[in-house]
Amino acid sequence: MAVNKCIKYLLFIFNLLFWLSGCIILGVSIYLKVNKDGNSITDESLPGIDLLIAVGVIIMVLGFLGCCGAIKENRCMLILFFASLLLIFILLVVAGILGAVGEDKVKDWVKERLQKFMPLSGQTEQVRMDLEKLQEELKCCGLVNGYQDWVTVPASCKCTATEPDCGANGYFSTSCSRQIIQLMEKHMEVVVGIAFAIAILLIAGMVFSMMLYCQIGKRDGATTA
Repeated sequence: MAVNKCIKYLLFIFNLLFWLSGCIILGVSIYLKVNKDGNSITDESLPGIDLLIAVGVIIMVLGFLGCCGAIKENRCMLILFFASLLLIFILLVVAGILGAVGEDKVKDWVKERLQKFMPLSGQTEQVRMDLEKLQEELKCCGLVNGYQDWVTVPASCKCTATEPDCGANGYFSTSCSRQIIQLMEKHMEVVVGIAFAIAILLIAGMVFSMMLYCQIGKRDGATTA
């Protein structure tokens, strides 16, 4: 029995794109890692760069395995590729369930990470500058307790009565930790959409790899007989 060339090359193209996406993720992640314009506050509360680097490496390795397994018709590589995709799919589902169930715990975790910067008066000039930059971008003041986190309230905390969340004292009433959490919640739908798309790709990869694996097995069995 001959191997279906259509499935073989579809799997190869799929994995080639998979490998290229891993290269892009890895390249962008490394660039962000070495970029000196990062913000120490958001890096601490949203430490996603190292995770992206790991994801990029894993995708590249899996894409390479899938490409070699498809083009060489290697059952060992194909079954390893299938098992890896299955493991990632299970982890993705578990992460989604934990994220939905433990949403409050994630918020508490972010607050705890940011709490380490308190009191602000004891932090370096760079940390204070990063927080001021964040205050200007997110229209917030302070990290946990609002303007009270500052000994001398900076100009980035000041607001006008026409701006939302402007307190009676002329400072933004919302803390930056709350704004960061709201920003996470706002983009959660995008994250869920990306995770859903990845899940579909994983299922497609598993189906194609298993079909090719079975066809190679039948061909080898017929040849041996």
